[in-house]
Amino acid sequence: MLDYLAEHWWVLAVRGAAAIVFGLVAVLWPAITAAALATVFGVYALVEGVFAGWAALRARDEDRPPLVGEAVLGAVVGLVVLAWPTAGVAVLTVLLGLWAVVTGVFEIITAYRLRRELSGEWLYIFAGALSVAIGVLIWIAVIPVAFVIGIYALFFGAALIGLSLRMRSLGQGTGGTLRSGGSPGGPRADGTL
Repeated sequence: MLDYLAEHWWVLAVRGAAAIVFGLVAVLWPAITAAALATVFGVYALVEGVFAGWAALRARDEDRPPLVGEAVLGAVVGLVVLAWPTAGVAVLTVLLGLWAVVTGVFEIITAYRLRRELSGEWLYIFAGALSVAIGVLIWIAVIPVAFVIGIYALFFGAALIGLSLRMRSLGQGTGGTLRSGGSPGGPRADGTL
């Protein structure tokens, strides 16, 4: 998986940029209608699902399941929200919370699998834990949903962009080839540096 992420670091960057754009819209225009917010979220979730699907197609078999789950969930939730943006704030709140919690769990699983190949996978773990926490906050409605979602998207996007830059530098630092099983900067599975 590390090889894939280092080679396709830009996929994480696009996902992060989409999250930041969505977060800015939600935070800077908190008075927008629920339908408009739902539409923006639907597009974001769909883009997130498509890029997670792209990652799943290119991942090794053992790394594929959490990415497939994230892709399917993002695409389905995005399409449902886009098809019925005026379905009501309650339905949107449940979908947003569910999406955030499940996506966060899949991201934590992916990060856990990355730990064998990469030190410092904390950015992916942070993004996943943040997703779970925000999903729970959305469900219990402690603070306004648009603000929570916006702040979450900004932090999530920043974490993904940080991870993408780390993957880019790892790929460049090794001439674009990493061998699974070794830690960056240390011996690889074949004993070479």
